[in-house]
Amino acid sequence: MTGRAKKSEEHHTLQLPWLQGVDDPALRKRRIEGIYDGLIAAFMLGWAPILGKFAYRVGVQPMTVAALRTVVAVLFLFGIYLVFWPALLRIPPMGLVNCFLVGSINGVGALLYYVALARLDAASASLLSTLYAVWVIIFLAAAGQPVSRLTLVRLSAALIGAVLVTQPWLLTDPSDYLGAMLMAASAAVNGWYIVMGQWVLADVPSRTATIYILTGMGLTVSAVRFLFGGPLESFSSSSGWWIIFALGITTAFSRLAMFASIERLGGAQTAIITLMEMAVSLALAFLLLGDRLTLWQWVGALLLVVGGVLARRDVERGGAPPPAFNPMEH
Repeated sequence: MTGRAKKSEEHHTLQLPWLQGVDDPALRKRRIEGIYDGLIAAFMLGWAPILGKFAYRVGVQPMTVAALRTVVAVLFLFGIYLVFWPALLRIPPMGLVNCFLVGSINGVGALLYYVALARLDAASASLLSTLYAVWVIIFLAAAGQPVSRLTLVRLSAALIGAVLVTQPWLLTDPSDYLGAMLMAASAAVNGWYIVMGQWVLADVPSRTATIYILTGMGLTVSAVRFLFGGPLESFSSSSGWWIIFALGITTAFSRLAMFASIERLGGAQTAIITLMEMAVSLALAFLLLGDRLTLWQWVGALLLVVGGVLARRDVERGGAPPPAFNPMEH
């Protein structure tokens, strides 16, 4: 039996239920660590719309935000790796190509996200962006994972919730419609990026993959910014650079935690856990930006939360693939 087959069989034995029935303490510890990694990623990801809004307030344009925060994240991580993890920078050529490919997909998603964020309030942007978890399951189902009835219920709840959150019947500015569509597109791209990330992690350790995926992302968004963004705008104050720096640091740590979680739990389970970023963003939007939700938006938010809660049960019933499930081999 090959190493990958053994790994797949091992994780199949852990699939039902999520954390029960694991006799090996090391394996149980690994899966619990994956949950903590996912929660850390969710906390870091929850800051993205808030810091993005602050950057816009001081005159930073969306594509500039997407590019500079990624460059900061890459430079920060390379510094950390050179000092503490130099051995992790070694990667086979094909693994490097695959990481750059996944990074370029994430770069497209980031560009869509920040352009959409400029047209939406932070709360609505956060709620819409969490649809990537639904797309992860859709893509994995297309790769061969059976879709349960509970998965379809989750999908329906999330889509209805997205409509209620954006309230398209109240929008009067065409840019609001564009923002909602761009954020939905960003969620779909980011869902595919997580699926592709699971594929790469079948052969590359998570910390090695993280630095090169982020590098591929940085090259993509920087190229788009250079080609289509025009001259670099001057920020209204030095706070713009501090906001970009904060975005870069949260981006670096969120990717480290997310890929560690995907490595331990698989893409679908990680996507379910990181739905908590919605709660983080909403809390920060209320505290720092003064955002408020209407009654119908609260109903939509509740439906999205219900979708996340049901997803946990869906995983326990076998509705999501085990961590070793490789979507590129099905």
